Amino acid sequence: MTKLRTYLAGLAFAGIATAAYAGLAYTPALGSDYDFRGITQTANAAALSLGIDYYTGPVHLGTWTSNINFDPSVDTNKFFDSKAFFGATHQEVDFIADYSGGDDKTFKYNVGFVDYTYPGQSLLDYPEIWGTITKDWFSTSLHYSWDFFGGSYPASSNSSAFYVEVNGTWAIGKAGYSFTAHAGHSWGDFWDNPLQFYAATPSGAYSDYAIGLTKSFGHFNTALKYIDTAGFE
Repeated sequence: MTKLRTYLAGLAFAGIATAAYAGLAYTPALGSDYDFRGITQTANAAALSLGIDYYTGPVHLGTWTSNINFDPSVDTNKFFDSKAFFGATHQEVDFIADYSGGDDKTFKYNVGFVDYTYPGQSLLDYPEIWGTITKDWFSTSLHYSWDFFGGSYPASSNSSAFYVEVNGTWAIGKAGYSFTAHAGHSWGDFWDNPLQFYAATPSGAYSDYAIGLTKSFGHFNTALKYIDTAGFE
């Protein structure tokens, strides 16, 4: 999930194709990087992901997976066997359940649960819940985990973490282009403990930002995105 770095800026490109059959949809995607809240999950390398989703009324169940590669330069110290995880390609597998409601006249909402898992490194697995409110072009979400990233090491306590984000999407003309903007902020006990992940580097609350351009071609979507973070020292 997380590879800390003080600065992340770059371009991301993703192509997504979706097909649905009686409530079942699959979404393969290819991107130049997999970023999570402004932080690369693939050491700035390409990511291939696949989502499988089932919809029945307001209820959605899904699973999503992508390759991951946490940078081997991370000083894992005694917490992990770096040869077994960091610097090697592994898989992330997420399990999702959520419920949606509301309408266009007022606002739409979505509440859900996701379990982030890392096969072969279950110590890092963690749960998270969220709530989202959407109105026209604007959406905002609050995420909370009581055991973020598994606490990052066995002796961890107070590993809760929060993430708040705001997002905007604006259509550009009638050619299928849209401009997107995002701002998010991570904070909580997990980020306040300097031993959580980098033994030699202080951690702390941080913010992430992104702007992008998307283009739809039927069931195929493309996106170009610039990403940055602020708050690390």
